[in-house]
Amino acid sequence: MRYEVLGPLRVLGKPGSPTIGARKVKILLSVLLIRADQLVTVDRLMEEIWDCEPPRRATAAVHVYVSQLRKFLLRPNVSGNPIGTRPGGYQLMRGDDEIDLHDFQRFMQRGRTDARAGRHAEAVENFDAALRIGRGPVLADLRDSAMISAFVTWIEEMRLECVEARIDSALLLGRHRELVGQLYSLTAEHPQRESFHRQLMLALYRSERQADALRAYGRVRDILRGDLGLDPGLPLRELHDAILAADGRLDLRRAG
Repeated sequence: MRYEVLGPLRVLGKPGSPTIGARKVKILLSVLLIRADQLVTVDRLMEEIWDCEPPRRATAAVHVYVSQLRKFLLRPNVSGNPIGTRPGGYQLMRGDDEIDLHDFQRFMQRGRTDARAGRHAEAVENFDAALRIGRGPVLADLRDSAMISAFVTWIEEMRLECVEARIDSALLLGRHRELVGQLYSLTAEHPQRESFHRQLMLALYRSERQADALRAYGRVRDILRGDLGLDPGLPLRELHDAILAADGRLDLRRAG
């Protein structure tokens, strides 16, 4: 089977629908997937399912939801069930099953390894493969669970890190002109993320748009001062000064 959590929750490779209708059972499965191959206590499951306000018979209800989940995950001609009972709680045993989160992490790590080794074309391919795995907002209807909310925050940050790393490698491959439009969008969507502004300035400068690169610096400086009362960080300030000086170290041949 294949579990998908980087979007709406789905379970593929089993008979019947890939989606679960009951919301509490969806929370149960999501929490067990986030902690795959680890024990999750009944107390923790109650906190996640009922937002720290479980009803009087919550323990019995958890057992019912686990029973429903086990039935949902049954496969013909496959012995056992991925949901195991452990002292104090339950554990989802992944075995040979796949989880899209793990695929994302694997491609992300391959991209990082390639980038560190200077294999930037391969790095871009792996970062792209990681980003293609997402299918929209992560577990969007389940985020009032504290564990799921924390997971969503973490995976969204990982996706942004993946985008940032992909752009760094693409810049080293000389793709600055094709990145400008995407970087304008990213800086508008994440105005306080200085790394995207830095990448935009560099892409503009290498595209023979020095004035636009300096204007991009002025915009992020005004945003940071207006929102936080701060000046841009040292990497942005140094890039601004290097652009003013037409520093040869910004040239693509020198950077590579």
